[in-house]
Amino acid sequence: MIHVIAVITAKPGQRAAVLEAFQANVPAVLAEDGCIEYQAVVDAKGLPPSKGSIGEDTFMVVEKWASLAALQAHGASAHMQAYAAKTKDMLASRMIHVLEPA
Repeated sequence: MIHVIAVITAKPGQRAAVLEAFQANVPAVLAEDGCIEYQAVVDAKGLPPSKGSIGEDTFMVVEKWASLAALQAHGASAHMQAYAAKTKDMLASRMIHVLEPA
């Protein structure tokens, strides 16, 4: 199994628009062969900001894939290319961590 933690930082004030595009793409991703989990997460409400907070402009994507090949096919899919094109001007940075169980 492959785990992915993607840290996506939108330009100031753009996170809601990026998340809207992300959520619109989720059904297509979940339908992909080998996709086990794919969801966006943000700081939990009700907690004070801390060194571990990701902030108002950032969200993380938590993903699980059956194999590296499934993840690679995901990255090359037409719907991910369209999502990237739609959001590219709204993003400040993107860091993708591809992990496997220890």
